[in-house]
Amino acid sequence: MKFSLKNKATLNYLYTVLALICTFWFISSYELYLGNPRLDAPHGVITLGYKLLNDFWSGFIIGILCFPIFILINIIREKVAFIVISMLFVLLVILQFALVKYSLTTLINLGADILGYSYDDIFSTVSGSEPLSVIYFLPFILFVILFYLINFLIKTYSNTRFILVFVASLLVVLGALKLILPNTASDTHQNKTAYLVKDIIKFQSEKSKLNAFNTQDRNDFPLLKPFNNEDVLSPFIEAGPDKPNIVVMVVEGLGGEFINGNTYSGFTPYLDELASKSLFWENFVSTTGRSFGILPSLFGSLPYGEKGFMELKKMPSHHSLISILKGNGYYTSYISGDASSFDRKINFLEYNGIDTLVDESNFGDGYAKTKGNSGGFSWGYPDSEIFKKAIASMDVEKQPRLDIIMTLSNHEPFEFPGKDIYMEKVDRLLNNSKKPEALKNEILNHKAIFGSLLYTDDAIKNFMESYSKRPDYANTIFIITGDHRLIPIEQKDKLCRFHVPLLIYSPMLKKAESFKSVSSHWDVTPSLLSYLTHNYKFKPLKKTAWMGKGLDTVKHFRNVNSIPLMRYKGNVSDMIYKDYFINNKELFKITENFGTYKVTDEALVKTISDSLFAFKKMNAYVTQRNKIFPDSLNIYVTAKFKFSEAQQKTINRYTKGKTFDETLLIARDLAFNKKYKTAQLLCDYILNEYPNYSDAIILKGRTLAWQHDYTKAEKQLLNALKCAPYYDDAYLALLDLYWWSNQENKSIAIYQKALENKVINPEISFKMAEAYFRMENKNEAKKIMDSITKTHPDNSEYSTFKQTLK
Repeated sequence: MKFSLKNKATLNYLYTVLALICTFWFISSYELYLGNPRLDAPHGVITLGYKLLNDFWSGFIIGILCFPIFILINIIREKVAFIVISMLFVLLVILQFALVKYSLTTLINLGADILGYSYDDIFSTVSGSEPLSVIYFLPFILFVILFYLINFLIKTYSNTRFILVFVASLLVVLGALKLILPNTASDTHQNKTAYLVKDIIKFQSEKSKLNAFNTQDRNDFPLLKPFNNEDVLSPFIEAGPDKPNIVVMVVEGLGGEFINGNTYSGFTPYLDELASKSLFWENFVSTTGRSFGILPSLFGSLPYGEKGFMELKKMPSHHSLISILKGNGYYTSYISGDASSFDRKINFLEYNGIDTLVDESNFGDGYAKTKGNSGGFSWGYPDSEIFKKAIASMDVEKQPRLDIIMTLSNHEPFEFPGKDIYMEKVDRLLNNSKKPEALKNEILNHKAIFGSLLYTDDAIKNFMESYSKRPDYANTIFIITGDHRLIPIEQKDKLCRFHVPLLIYSPMLKKAESFKSVSSHWDVTPSLLSYLTHNYKFKPLKKTAWMGKGLDTVKHFRNVNSIPLMRYKGNVSDMIYKDYFINNKELFKITENFGTYKVTDEALVKTISDSLFAFKKMNAYVTQRNKIFPDSLNIYVTAKFKFSEAQQKTINRYTKGKTFDETLLIARDLAFNKKYKTAQLLCDYILNEYPNYSDAIILKGRTLAWQHDYTKAEKQLLNALKCAPYYDDAYLALLDLYWWSNQENKSIAIYQKALENKVINPEISFKMAEAYFRMENKNEAKKIMDSITKTHPDNSEYSTFKQTLK
């Protein structure tokens, strides 16, 4: 078939491409209206012009790329060709609008970071930002209808000559504008679909470039160095006779602009007051732009890996503040209100041997979750409940302690207890404030965020007041920082996403001090361990592999570090170098108040870019080749399972294309068919990835019991109980184990624990009654059965057993 510009099929294809471009334009206008309703303002009009320009070229390039597909299908069947192309363009319309909604919520474009999140993590993030309902999906449907309507109108009413001249004119004019206008490539102006594709291509290209470096002959550990960090904290913190407790609070979204007199301050009065009594780093930075990086950076001073350290499938050997303190007599705990599986936090914590892990799954009774949004989604427990749980969980008898608390409420959808009260408080504070009217209006537009800051500030205050009544308060060091600057409020520049405060407060402080020198999360663990090992009896720490050098306690503004920054999973395009900041090869000067302004210096850009690429090469090498810290020196952690070649083949045979949940079902079937070794191997495979997967731990424990290896079985099942103290299957499995192994006396303590934790399952009570019967204690058995049969009178098994007790 012959094709030309005047061919009917070709013209119809061109009309469909124009309909796609027009739909992109409408979506961009919708985006700009929601983000900036005052389109009459010059900035809004200019931004819209840039967006329309980029939408045109994105749609036109899509049209060119899809044209060969259209030709091939059209040769076979013309109608099918238009159906396929229309469906493809509809999917692009849906994708474009979905990316716009993401950008409106996060104020950034979605790029290669999508490759670093699981489906569950993406679903949680989207659900937390906006409830999934019919209204949520309505605009998607409307824009699809709009695409078909525009396509119909162009085909029906257009003049062929006019359309061809119009398209040719657009190509010339918009092509020239694309070349001469300076800001068309800005992230803000990009077509969202084009940005996603280009960023993924860029990520994969850089990945290929890094993989091209042959490191097979390398066996060195480039980060390994003697532990000789200067103790910069002793001049400020008095050392007592006993090792101090360490309490680390990571406050969700707490950016530097929201505290201590900065732009948006006034909504954290307690933290502002505490900062004046603390060691306070004004120009402190998080190393990542989202929460995925906080634990490895703050507690391990670790490199990033490809998409964040916790995303590494095989976690390299390393040590951390958690494992080193645990190895020196500390009891360690982690408390948060969400799922510890999100961002795979649990993998890092379990690897480093955390003693107690409290998250959404095991809060227990007496705590109320955050109210769900209209779609029913809730991230978990609000900050007041997290701190209440923390204070209740910190056993005074278990000393010294490292307690890590991660807050949650200052995050979309910004729901928290007493919201109305805090919203009124925002109004009162603004009415009495001398902030400029424009800033007041911006705060009012984000009132829920500032209400949540007030709420979290109160939660921290109440926790500190409760802790101050404990006998160990005088010997405790408190560390407070943000994981990153919160996202939904527009950022003044590219650097402020990483600007967070750092406070170190303690009754042991000799004096409060404020520092303007630049430090990062990487520097906290090296300095804290230098202080502790210098002042207290610790096992000798001969070698370390920290990314950070330690906190800088110089009072004036300076930066002596090169700090590569991972803005989102997979993107390391930012770097702080001396008093400069680079973002995607754009150079900025950092001012004393941690603002930035753009400068031009090609030689310096090359120097910093070369330094950043050298870091990326090192980062890839040490994380992919397990060259951070030698296994032979790592006395602080228990290694993960290492599978032989034969075991890996078996694992691959059963798990190929299967999820971990499906793998567990396969392991159960194998166990029921008495293939215990294979079932245990699959359990180990699951636990390598998800160490806290209680069902896999229980299944492995049961199979060991079926093999009469009761000692190992008990160890496994007690571990399951520790991981999931409110999960009835762990109690049932232990009660069975103690029956089979003639250890009925141990059942009593397990049953009492179930009662304490209010685990309600009549089977647990029934098994305990049977155990009492076998121990010839009919009175206790009868008490339990009287209680069970009252609530389950129709259960014949319970009634029959009760009769035997008479």
